[in-house]
Amino acid sequence: MHLGVPCRLTFQPALAKQGIVFRRTDRPGLPRIRAHVSEVSGSERRTQLGKGDCAVHTVEHVLAAVTGMGIDDVTIDMDGPEPPILDGSAAPFLAALSDAGLASVDGEPDFLDLSEPVRIIDGASVYEAYPAARLELDVTIEFPHPLIGKQSRRFTVTEESFASELSRARTFGFVHEVDALRAKGLIKGASLDNAVVLDDSDILSGDLRWADEFVRHKAMDCVGDLALAGARVRARIVAVKPSHRGTVTLVREMVKAGRKEKGMYTIEDIMKVLPHRYPFLLVDRILEIEEKKRIVGVKNVTINEPFFQGHFPGHPIMPGVLIIEAMAQVGGMLLMGSVEDPESKVVYFMSLDNVKFRRPVKPGDQIRFELQITQIRGMVCKMRGVGKVDGEVVAEADMAAMVRDR
Repeated sequence: MHLGVPCRLTFQPALAKQGIVFRRTDRPGLPRIRAHVSEVSGSERRTQLGKGDCAVHTVEHVLAAVTGMGIDDVTIDMDGPEPPILDGSAAPFLAALSDAGLASVDGEPDFLDLSEPVRIIDGASVYEAYPAARLELDVTIEFPHPLIGKQSRRFTVTEESFASELSRARTFGFVHEVDALRAKGLIKGASLDNAVVLDDSDILSGDLRWADEFVRHKAMDCVGDLALAGARVRARIVAVKPSHRGTVTLVREMVKAGRKEKGMYTIEDIMKVLPHRYPFLLVDRILEIEEKKRIVGVKNVTINEPFFQGHFPGHPIMPGVLIIEAMAQVGGMLLMGSVEDPESKVVYFMSLDNVKFRRPVKPGDQIRFELQITQIRGMVCKMRGVGKVDGEVVAEADMAAMVRDR
């Protein structure tokens, strides 16, 4: 569609829990790109994953077909940078997958669920996502064209409804946009055979498949881009004037909300909350969190830690004061997670009591810190912390801290 380069695409079976992965068979080393929002590198008029010569472009129709069939694990081989556009819909991909047949694998699918609404605005695109037991799409589009105007449709997305109501809806474009898009290096492969093409008043590419094929196609694009959550999305999504960039932005926020609901904070999340940086950021991941109650975090201890250069050469042991500092940083994550506008706050520790070191911590150990809030009075909090390596206590302490304006 956009790059005008021929491509052969092959769906290959995959192991359980691999997820959806693209593999560029035409590039050295057969680079693999996971279908995940963290891999998105472009979203103008299409969704692009990966970077440079190994990127894959315009993947939304393929992803819509895969997730529309309820497929969780598949390797998608491509000997070019962009999947074939075919007739401009997801139906040919769906047919190929149906003909191949599906196999069950061990385990359960991953789901992305929401506990509270998520709302984003991206230019003219507005999205609201609400907790739901399944994927529901409420899509509205509006174009100043007599054959489109304002169209709205609601879909409960199942394998059956995707096949019958969404998969055959084709991409569409306008003659007046052609020069500008081609100047950007796009739509090099577009034609009247692979898109619904409109001039100022009519359709140049033949009959529509539905009178509202336009809003159906936008909903189908949403299904494809939602696959970038890396899990089956269960939410009711209201999308007004959706775009690829808008849907990708929504997915990022939903993934972030889902991850925090499960209590998993990555190092990127931690750095948004704590002011510490290398070499004094001593928390690698938060595993569990219960607001104003309890938190579990980990510190991976490696020989590359800067303090091992002098403590002690030839017999490296993590300094006890840094074990307590790492414990305090985990506690700081618990406190900062319970205040509004954490970017403007900082945690000061006020006291340490009953500190005990039970055994040395060495390179290769992973310390699991568990902290429980024992008392909260205003902005002052008391916590009880324990650090364990392989289930054995290495340190413990009672702490008091205060949250202040930065």
